[in-house]
Amino acid sequence: MIQKIFSYLIPIKIFKKKSARSKVIEVTWANGELVLDSENTNYSYGSLQRILRYGLRNIGYETILKMEHILLLGVAGGSVIKTLVDEVEYKGKITGVEIDPDMIQIANQYFNLDQIKQLEIIIDDAFEFVLKTKDKYDLIIIDVFEDIKMPNFLFESFFANRVFSLLKNKGVVLFNTMILDEAHNVRNRKYISEINSKLFSSKMLPRVEVHNELIIIEKVA
Repeated sequence: MIQKIFSYLIPIKIFKKKSARSKVIEVTWANGELVLDSENTNYSYGSLQRILRYGLRNIGYETILKMEHILLLGVAGGSVIKTLVDEVEYKGKITGVEIDPDMIQIANQYFNLDQIKQLEIIIDDAFEFVLKTKDKYDLIIIDVFEDIKMPNFLFESFFANRVFSLLKNKGVVLFNTMILDEAHNVRNRKYISEINSKLFSSKMLPRVEVHNELIIIEKVA
């Protein structure tokens, strides 16, 4: 495809849409791959896929392969789902929760998300879903952004404790956060400090991208 070849020289935008939730959504050929971007940041594939792949590798592909059910809060274009299915070769159930129906429509059209049989997509607010779900999960991936902003509720202890309560024994949370200033550094450290160290182990991974910091929390009891 000529657009793919030329994208190694210059990004080629092939789709742009205004969304009520995400303002602007763009699909672009960049360095030979399709990526999904919001107005100011990469939403799926590209750098975001590298970040979450790094987190999954840290958890361990062998560990993930033994899991039965993975929950993804914040689907966007579904790059982490593609990593799980195509690279990890994960065969268990994946539930993806995405607030923006426009995003899922684009993910299906350009990234074939609707062809993944083990995937269930639920259009809902992550906060609301976490309160309602009766399931337990082996891995919960939190990747919720509104452009470059992260909703405050993600860092509140009420939400964090509810997420942790949905983990099976030895279950893991992979939390992708964005650091744009010192206040965000303080926020992340406060979040870590409030985790019950008797029940959970937690660590922050060295950054692979300048503004993203991954937090991994594992249920040990």
